[in-house]
Amino acid sequence: MAFPTLSPSSTTSAITLPQTASLTDITTTTLPFNIYNDTSSPLYSTNFKRGAIDQVAHTYKKLGGDVLDIELTKENVFAAYEESVLEYSYIVNIHQAKNSLGSMLGNVTGTFDHDGNLIAGKGNGENGSLFTKLGDAARDGTKDEQDGTGQQSVALKFPKFKFEYARKVSLGVGAAVGVGGDETEHSASFTTTPDQQDYDLQSIIYAASTTDTALPFYNKVDNLNNSRLIIKQVYYKTPQSMWRFYGYYGGLNTVGNLQNYGQWADDSQFQIVPVWQNKQQSMAFEDAIYTRNSHYSFELKNNKLRIFPTATRNGPKTMWVKFTIKKDAWEEDSDRLDGAGGVNNMNTLPFANLPYRNINSIGKQWIRRFALSLSKETLGLIRSKFGTIPVPGESITLNGTDLIMQAKEEQTALREELKVTLDELTYANLAERDATTTDSVNRTYEKIPFPVFTG
Repeated sequence: MAFPTLSPSSTTSAITLPQTASLTDITTTTLPFNIYNDTSSPLYSTNFKRGAIDQVAHTYKKLGGDVLDIELTKENVFAAYEESVLEYSYIVNIHQAKNSLGSMLGNVTGTFDHDGNLIAGKGNGENGSLFTKLGDAARDGTKDEQDGTGQQSVALKFPKFKFEYARKVSLGVGAAVGVGGDETEHSASFTTTPDQQDYDLQSIIYAASTTDTALPFYNKVDNLNNSRLIIKQVYYKTPQSMWRFYGYYGGLNTVGNLQNYGQWADDSQFQIVPVWQNKQQSMAFEDAIYTRNSHYSFELKNNKLRIFPTATRNGPKTMWVKFTIKKDAWEEDSDRLDGAGGVNNMNTLPFANLPYRNINSIGKQWIRRFALSLSKETLGLIRSKFGTIPVPGESITLNGTDLIMQAKEEQTALREELKVTLDELTYANLAERDATTTDSVNRTYEKIPFPVFTG
């Protein structure tokens, strides 16, 4: 039985994939997104066009174009190649987001165009230094494709490790306990009225904030909940500017060193005690100035102050209040900017599409395989439009459904392969591997005897 010879120059399809392509085949209307073919873009790359051309020949051979016609156009392959580069960029950027998000929280974010490219220029959250537009000479694929200052996309840089989230938490804790933090602490005072026991601090401070332009909290307080005052301290007498707790009888008859003779401040005594004990004693001494040495106490409810006992004409004339102004969690004080308007999640990281020139041979081989799978899927969709083609005395069954299934499985496997590989190479995993390697080397050295020196 003689087998028929199948010719690749079949006339059953008006459109077949050619064996080769050229640079002139890729125009501004050839690619759906035209990200790497836009000469005005910093991502423009002649090498991308060469890669897309090579993909045509690769697809032609892999899908058997020299045996049976392939119902694809060059443009179909070009589009698949562009989509593969963008898919690779997407997965790699997610990987880098896992590595660097914790350290980049609060940093400058970026503004992106419809293609996902960073827009140069400052303002509205943009930062021109994140990506500098490349000159024509640098984009021809023959030179170092950076601008004269060596700036490049943030996604390609190795970020410093910063405890940004932990720092944010510590600032909030510091503000709550009164040791700094991310909130501005204000001070205000009011004059007491004889025989008046109750004072509304919210109203008093609000009134001052609307009239005195010299106050740092001018126009920042109102009687609504979003500007509620957080009262930190109430007092009428400041601590002595120099209470000499640690020297020359300054602590006499107050706190001392908790013994029944003398005081710790007595210079004639020399006792060795830990530093923390000194610190505790000084804090107790200072607290005594506010409480034990005071004849007044107070009660604070809903920012309404009640003084005990009722102030008289000979009582404290002025009361002092330290407070902060309650703000929404994303608001900042102008003198304590901490990045609330910067990066807050993966979506606002200044990561643009990866420049084609920075994708190495590992990435480019993944792109070729993924582009072939996309082309196979497109071919399957085309062939699925007609289940069979009638011929004289017979019919030909097309394999569109099989091609789609194969392509989907290949794409899923390729994505998973890349994600698994990248997850194994996160900074945390690399640090763990370094520690394991160091431990192994140390155990090896333990087996090597030290030489015995004889003179």
